[in-house]
Amino acid sequence: MRVDIKKLRQARADKAKDGKTALEQLNALLGKDGLTEAESTQLAQLEAKVDGLEKEVAELDQQVAAEEKKIRRAALFGAASLGGPALATVVNDVNPERTAGFRSVAEFAVAVRNASMGGGLDPRLGAAPTSFQQNQGGAGEGFLVPTEYREQIWALVFDDQNLLGFCNPEPTQGNTIAIAKDETTPWGASGVQAAWRAEGTQLIASKAAATGEIIQLHELYAFVLASQEVLDDAPRLQNRIFNQAANAIRWKAFEAVMTGDGKGKPLGFMNAPSLVTVGKENGQAADTITVANVLKMYSRLLRMGGRPMWLANSDTLPQLGQLTIGNVPAWLPLNQPLLGTPDGGVFLGRPLIFNEHSATLGDPGDLVAVDLTGYALATKAGGGIDFAASIHLFFDYNLAAFRWIFRIGGQPYLSAPVAPAKGANTKSHFVALEAR
Repeated sequence: MRVDIKKLRQARADKAKDGKTALEQLNALLGKDGLTEAESTQLAQLEAKVDGLEKEVAELDQQVAAEEKKIRRAALFGAASLGGPALATVVNDVNPERTAGFRSVAEFAVAVRNASMGGGLDPRLGAAPTSFQQNQGGAGEGFLVPTEYREQIWALVFDDQNLLGFCNPEPTQGNTIAIAKDETTPWGASGVQAAWRAEGTQLIASKAAATGEIIQLHELYAFVLASQEVLDDAPRLQNRIFNQAANAIRWKAFEAVMTGDGKGKPLGFMNAPSLVTVGKENGQAADTITVANVLKMYSRLLRMGGRPMWLANSDTLPQLGQLTIGNVPAWLPLNQPLLGTPDGGVFLGRPLIFNEHSATLGDPGDLVAVDLTGYALATKAGGGIDFAASIHLFFDYNLAAFRWIFRIGGQPYLSAPVAPAKGANTKSHFVALEAR
């Protein structure tokens, strides 16, 4: 009796998903003190359910392993090895709902190429559920890439250790998003207030002063062509269509977050009305940064939680490296950087990240003090990205085309710098130094 290995893997994935949910519920109860009688009963039921699912997953793993062994033998010793038709298509897949059985995006791309060049339709292309992969158009112009590989490039672009990952995400299902902006401060006269009360006096209510703002999502794309040589080299293909495309998209997206004009792209904080610009010192030489500059900048940064940091062009390093406050260097390099720490070291006690978005030394934006949680980055909910592959577009050149389309928008939450509790100098999430 022939067993459908895809169904086995699907059953295994379903059981594992149920097990994960049950385990999370079980751990939540185990972490509570003083369970009620009902919770104790539920705890026992969840223990039994997790034990049962664990056994079922183990049994399915054994069945999958046995079928994979049969498939390997068929591939090695069956008719295919003698030049005849293959007896089986090897499917190496953890969750067929997400990958359609392809081990990598490179393997998927080669299958698309082969199908388009008359080499036969891989069963994984033709039999996959249409919820995540389907022929595009009546002539089959392309294939929508499986969910797993669409989300992998999304994760690469919005990695937490990259600058986009520091922004505040505002996911949406549509092409616009309405955000509620509250520009009040705890010390201001509007918004939610706290007050002292004398005994017997009436409480005076305050109200949140939120205002609505619409952010339009804009289309950002990457369009990559892969030659026959690249298609035949899976590692190079993986690098070309994942890593390089992700780097290009990430760079273009944060370039807009920093310097975008808001026309067909996000509004960058360097062009936003909320930017605070600190003036240079009297008689300050061109292309210099002084201790007075950076201290004044840091004093104007709005610090209400968040993740304050410095962004700078590496052209500034010869200046920053010579700044001292008393006998203490303002910039401290990390001689042994730890995973997740900025490679630019620490400046005035905050992370410093050198990048290619910041302006060159002497121009506005060469060094900025920022809290990127003050920037609303609107994206499609659920890792929304359209990633498709096609051979037909450049068929006569023997090139495969890969296309990614993101929809993102953004702007700072503040519409203007805010007044301090005491003093006259306004503050913002974004502070720059004027041209020198």
